[in-house]
Amino acid sequence: MWSYFDIVTYLSVALWLLGGVLIYSKNRAFRKIGVIGHLVATLGVGVFIVALWQSLERPPLRTLAETRIWYAFFMGLIGYAIYLLYRQKWMLSYSAVMGIVFVMLTFTHPDTMNKALMPALQSVWFIPHVIVYIFAYAMLGMASLTAFYGIYRYRKGREVHSVFLITDQLIKVGYVFLTFGLLFGALWAKEAWGHYWTWDPKETWAFITWLGYLVYLHHKYNHKEKKPFQSFVIVGVAFLLLLICWFGVNYLPTAQMSVHTYSG
Repeated sequence: MWSYFDIVTYLSVALWLLGGVLIYSKNRAFRKIGVIGHLVATLGVGVFIVALWQSLERPPLRTLAETRIWYAFFMGLIGYAIYLLYRQKWMLSYSAVMGIVFVMLTFTHPDTMNKALMPALQSVWFIPHVIVYIFAYAMLGMASLTAFYGIYRYRKGREVHSVFLITDQLIKVGYVFLTFGLLFGALWAKEAWGHYWTWDPKETWAFITWLGYLVYLHHKYNHKEKKPFQSFVIVGVAFLLLLICWFGVNYLPTAQMSVHTYSG
């Protein structure tokens, strides 16, 4: 099934690009075609994930390459949902760009696809833990994009209330899923290794990331919407912590002793 990924890549990139361009057209019919193209590209990646799952006879969640495909799918889906809710054209374009980035990363840096699944991953908590986390990462990744856009608008002296609202909604949903991912991970660890928490490098940075977004929520609660610039900056820092947790921790010296080294 993996041999078909090049076709999925070409089609999804082409349709996401088409959607990202046509959404700004003054012609209503062209805008509609752009939205449909974006949705078809996203669903196409989703269909490939299902087909790959069936082909591998296991959830395609073991390697970074596999999780990047999920991330591209969720980013496209979230962008489409936000467009329907808020009619923010730039959000559709942003999500398309991120979908293209992660699909191309997987296309240029593929991983070994096999049916092998180590014993620790053969847990009932494996699938919900990883899927919930990837969805949370997609929501929070989109929130970081809106936050950076908010910083840009703030620096230009433009209105940022609508951007702040979208950012806040994304973080609220993302944080709930991030929390559930943390809890599912603890339950998985108990079943696989006999302990809910061992301060493994991945666990430690997952907790640090969770605290980072908690700082945002605390700041927002205390200052409401009076200090949007500070809120946007906190979101950016929290997302940096998330990236370290997702990718960067694999390059730490302590990662060699981590029980999460299976994820590649």
